[in-house]
Amino acid sequence: MRLSFMVLTALVLSACGGAKQVTTPTGPSVVIYEADTILTMTGEGETAKAVAVSDGRILAVGTTETLAASYSGAEIDTTFNDAVIMPGLIDPHVHVMLGSLQYNLLLTPPWPMKTSDGWADPFEDKEAFLGEVKHFHDTTPGTQPLIIYGYHDLVHGALDRTDLDAISDTRPLVIWHYSSHDFYLNTAAIDRAGYTPALAEKFHGVDLDENGELTGRIYEDAVGVILQAYGDIILAPDNVTAGFDRFTEMLNEAGVTTVVEMGYGLFGRALEDPNIASNWGSPQQAGYNLFLVPEHRAMKREFGDDSVAAVGDLISGKIPTPAPVLPRVKFFTDGAFYSQTMKVSAPGYLAGQSEGTDGLWVTQPDAIVPMIQPYWDAGYGVNIHSNGDAAQTATLNALKTLRATGDNSFTIEHGGLFSTQNIEDAGTLRAGLSAASHYVYYMAEHYKSPLGEPRSAWISPLGPLSDAGVTIALHSDAPLAPPQPMRAARVHVTRTTVGEPRYEVQNALSPYDALESVTLDAARAVGLENEIGSIAPGKRADFTVLYRNPLTADVADWEGIDIWGVVLSGEKRPLSD
Repeated sequence: MRLSFMVLTALVLSACGGAKQVTTPTGPSVVIYEADTILTMTGEGETAKAVAVSDGRILAVGTTETLAASYSGAEIDTTFNDAVIMPGLIDPHVHVMLGSLQYNLLLTPPWPMKTSDGWADPFEDKEAFLGEVKHFHDTTPGTQPLIIYGYHDLVHGALDRTDLDAISDTRPLVIWHYSSHDFYLNTAAIDRAGYTPALAEKFHGVDLDENGELTGRIYEDAVGVILQAYGDIILAPDNVTAGFDRFTEMLNEAGVTTVVEMGYGLFGRALEDPNIASNWGSPQQAGYNLFLVPEHRAMKREFGDDSVAAVGDLISGKIPTPAPVLPRVKFFTDGAFYSQTMKVSAPGYLAGQSEGTDGLWVTQPDAIVPMIQPYWDAGYGVNIHSNGDAAQTATLNALKTLRATGDNSFTIEHGGLFSTQNIEDAGTLRAGLSAASHYVYYMAEHYKSPLGEPRSAWISPLGPLSDAGVTIALHSDAPLAPPQPMRAARVHVTRTTVGEPRYEVQNALSPYDALESVTLDAARAVGLENEIGSIAPGKRADFTVLYRNPLTADVADWEGIDIWGVVLSGEKRPLSD
């Protein structure tokens, strides 16, 4: 579109700070950003040399000459003449509150973990893991409980309270599984919380040994009791603020312009709202946009039978929120991929801590449609956590029923396993997938034994899903993986793992599709495709600026491409600031 301006006196000024002023118009000012290349992500092979921006929106894309002719008096900004502009990178599934809690904890990661201080070294077996737990115990003054994040059973081996009691039988030790879905406590931690075996009568996720005593593992449905018992430490304001700051640093460094909290309300809005308001504040304060997707169970807890109407009030702003709420709702079908509680087909898990079981339903298959239907009828989009192949079957069967009553946006979150039939059904039913970015990289090799053939070949088969017509987005689920979209995209082109071999390369994405999965398709996964995700007229002027073109660079180098910074709603925000 074109703007009509009354042109005042033409002033030609020398370039200053990368910009040269042409003619000053009345009304909203127009800036034309030049670049070596602009990847518009409006179609494979489509590029430009300049983009015109006004009042935070994209006016037009083309060459400097054509845009200057259309927008007389525009400012021509040459800052990016030697750089590449692409749509702002999007992470459509993060947990800002969870990340705030975990990024400032003591860490024992099973593989290299990205932090704001660089990469934390991994602890690659049980001896190394327990040695670091002991080190934390010996070097942390006082007797207060220690909360330590990063254990993973498939790397660190089985863990129960006797292992932790050997380190301390007086100081409470609480180990938080890398998946965030499991905790492991020593006897002192169990006693401090006042837990007894009777806890297993209330929650499924409480392990008892052969004598009926607590093993120390508390998971899935029972996780909330840990947050209640140890909230004074985990949820301490200083810890949350420090963790939020670290999270923000990582997003800024990665050139992310938009993130979506995929589980608003899980920790309670009374806790989340003031923390988001003070620690994120606004796009201008944090350097990225934040959107919220309400979680169904949290809404039911707070609003009861009025939850559908309440979601509408959150979206409209009638109920105040610290960031915009999207017209979507988050649901769960099954448990976690990382902790082997996702629901898998027969013969179930063949090894690991879930050996002999087939995982956990969070929502029974026959309850999925009744759970979603009221929100679906209200016109809201669906984002549903569904990991195992058995879970995909249940989720897609529910979608088949829902499709008879509406064409709402429906995005499967994580999507750890897809059988051949799951892939076909997802395409037929017009499901989208927001895939967890690092299941292949971190877990593929470790899952060969627990899953066996053919299921171990079904981990994140994104190429075949894309070929079936499924829109593919990638997310970090941060803090479970680095909030680095370029790294995530690289992983699903190369299909490399933490141990370097390439895993099931027939499931790879093409380079263009991988970039689309962290831009336009990431926007589609949360219903924002008309606002962001590509560089096109009318969309918000959010750009990530790179020093190399990823589509001409070696894909293996993508995460090493230097980032200048971002343009957020038309305003330059260099990393150097």
